[in-house]
Amino acid sequence: MTKKQRVVLGMSGGVDSSVAAHLLLEQGYEVIGVFMKNWDDSDDSGFCSAAEDYEDVVKVAEQVGIPYYTVNFEKEYWDNVFEYFLEEYKKGRTPNPDVMCNKEIKFKAFLDYAMSLDADFVAMGHYAQVERTEEGVRMLRGVDTNKDQTYFLNQLTQAQLEKTLFPLGHLQKSEVREIAEREGLATAKKKDSTGICFIGERDFKQFLSEFLPAQPGNMETMDGEVMGRHDGLMYYTIGQRHGLGIGGAGDPWFVLGKDLERNVLLVGQGFHHNALYSDALKANLVNWMTPKELPETFECTAKFRYRQPDTKVTVQRLPNGEALVTFAAPVRAITPGQAVVFYDEMECLGGGTIDEVYKDGQKLTYVG
Repeated sequence: MTKKQRVVLGMSGGVDSSVAAHLLLEQGYEVIGVFMKNWDDSDDSGFCSAAEDYEDVVKVAEQVGIPYYTVNFEKEYWDNVFEYFLEEYKKGRTPNPDVMCNKEIKFKAFLDYAMSLDADFVAMGHYAQVERTEEGVRMLRGVDTNKDQTYFLNQLTQAQLEKTLFPLGHLQKSEVREIAEREGLATAKKKDSTGICFIGERDFKQFLSEFLPAQPGNMETMDGEVMGRHDGLMYYTIGQRHGLGIGGAGDPWFVLGKDLERNVLLVGQGFHHNALYSDALKANLVNWMTPKELPETFECTAKFRYRQPDTKVTVQRLPNGEALVTFAAPVRAITPGQAVVFYDEMECLGGGTIDEVYKDGQKLTYVG
């Protein structure tokens, strides 16, 4: 009798990873469930949402009949994700910790841990797909376009993809809920978690102020007219409307950029304010995960933030892991620190971090 392939599944206590466990068992794998403890989120009252999530992992693991463990990656998370998060905010940028968490924790520290358990594969409840070909492994978007998570997985490598399964990639979220209810899984009706794991339900400003000192300053128009005061540049992102507190007649006010040297938040009226648009960017830390050989310059589509429609772009690959990305049409609110992710129809080619933003050949100094 052939030995079953062993899969170590990252279980979060949510419905997605619960259904992933059920599907992997149906497919004939030996499954081990592992809960990752990445952050000490006990609040002053002693409440810890991770403890509740782990209880749900235990319930589901016992329901489907798999062994379960917990592993602590708090140090790795602090060193490789949270420190990066703070450093980016210090630079006036808006980081994406989910991308770094996938790169450094879920598909690095966790993958190494899984291999120590003699796993053949790791699996996650992400909405993405892997396709194994003679050339290598391609990562494809999840069938559910509203839940597709390839944007956050843009830093994965061929070596990581070869060892990865995404059991939910071919399903709609509604189908996942149906399976959970049909199988009577304890998490069938559990709400999806939202937001950054280490902030949870807390107020973002309050959380960030615990780690970075806020420096209030002026809010000004591009012409230098003072419109009010800001609480600290780190609390605002390009294109933001809410929380500015500027009244008066006319169109709503939006964040256009940041003057770091003067500690000024630049604001302007109108969703389509001219200063919010750019036509190119330079990305760094670019990772190409596709097995195919890409030319030095090529056309594809790109996303500049999650759940954004694709934009046609021309990509010029540069030395040192950089890329120059030119847009077919101007794009609103390109934000340094966020990810730019490249696609060829269903395939995710890779991605990088937005580093510089350009308009008419000039670098926009007020957006990072």
